Amino acid sequence: MRAHLVDMETEDTNLVGKLLIAMPNMGDPRFARSVVYMCAHSDDGGMGLIVNKPQRDVQFSDLLGQLGIDKSPTVRDIRVHFGGPVDHARGFVLHSIDYRSEAGTLQVDDAIGMTATLDVLEDIARGKGPRASMLALGYAGWGPGQLEREIAQNGWLVCEPRDEILFGRADEHKWTAALKVLGINPLLLSATSGRA
Repeated sequence: MRAHLVDMETEDTNLVGKLLIAMPNMGDPRFARSVVYMCAHSDDGGMGLIVNKPQRDVQFSDLLGQLGIDKSPTVRDIRVHFGGPVDHARGFVLHSIDYRSEAGTLQVDDAIGMTATLDVLEDIARGKGPRASMLALGYAGWGPGQLEREIAQNGWLVCEPRDEILFGRADEHKWTAALKVLGINPLLLSATSGRA
């Protein structure tokens, strides 16, 4: 199992554009079985969005109504997710890079962008938004060296993202799907792990 973990001392430690997969022994219940897409990572810390925990009590249409944004009847609702425990009243849209906000889009990698301005919600509501998107309230944040320590302590696995994991609607299967990207059967993961 250790071969699938990132060795933070010997490998490139830039996790931007990667998925973090919570190990079964994750101590923080907010991150249990979570899959996090990393939007930023540097010596100053990291920022990512949980992509597999839908908000049960927040609907996209209701959110638009609260913001005074009219939705075209032809536009389907997108699922609103719990993006993480930090700044949970703020919205972040993770999306395909075919869309760029004039107010500012962070290009995470060659295929994915993140926009945290109101205009992306207005464009999605009008049917002029990105080809693929997911909306998250809040984000996951780590201070300097914190994420590296958590990875070294077997808290997270790291893998390449897949569109169906980032933007698919089957949130309940994303954790398992991310593990399968690494060739790992989730039934074989132990809640306790040792170090070689």
